[in-house]
Amino acid sequence: MDAVRLKVFITGASSGIGLALAEHYVKRGAVVGLVARRAESLAAFAARHPQASVSLYPADVRDADALADAARRFIAEHGAADIVIANAGISRGALTGHGDLDTFRAVMDVNYFGMVATFEPFIASMTAVRRGTLVGIASVAGVRGLPGSGAYSASKAAAAKYLEALRVEMRPFGVSVVTIAPGYVRSEMTGRNPYPMPFLMDADRFAAKAASAIGRKARYATFPWQMRIAGMLLHALPRGLYDRLFERAPCKPRGGE
Repeated sequence: MDAVRLKVFITGASSGIGLALAEHYVKRGAVVGLVARRAESLAAFAARHPQASVSLYPADVRDADALADAARRFIAEHGAADIVIANAGISRGALTGHGDLDTFRAVMDVNYFGMVATFEPFIASMTAVRRGTLVGIASVAGVRGLPGSGAYSASKAAAAKYLEALRVEMRPFGVSVVTIAPGYVRSEMTGRNPYPMPFLMDADRFAAKAASAIGRKARYATFPWQMRIAGMLLHALPRGLYDRLFERAPCKPRGGE
């Protein structure tokens, strides 16, 4: 499909991976619809690209009605989306038994339910034309439960399993589903991590590789490639060995994004 005619809808587009993906597609002539909580950041993006076709929808992905309205407006203006990228996500340290229930709920609401709510209003138009690609940003952190990041790991594991089910559900209707599982990508979120981040990747490089995987309609892709190997090894570790190796691993501070 000609990239100039691509219609791409992205959540969490004000920073990090979402912003890098927005930059990537705009530079290739795509029509983009951008969702983020920070309206001023969206406006700044549009100002940097005055010649581009950019539709802005300030909204929180926890607000399903706002997402549905953004999707309706995007479809009304541009037609059925070619690519919908559910990227919005948060990462906060949380521990059970320390009064962190609100943190667990917030992370799941954004990272998992926000993904479902992002796709929901696009399904009818995509299945009607029997084309389109739904993209979910999962994480290598969802492969195993990381101590101190139980909320984040659980939300990303849930997202990955949801995307797998959705992929099979959408197959008869001609709609593709792509799971992207990043390792560490340079962003505001990872910039606050107080521990080493192996194979840290720049967001623009990640965006280029992710867009390539989306264009190929890859079922599942991990970047950087080293984290694909690390994820496979983590998945294969026996539980007892995993417990011994990770019980003293550095943790994200409680409440820290």
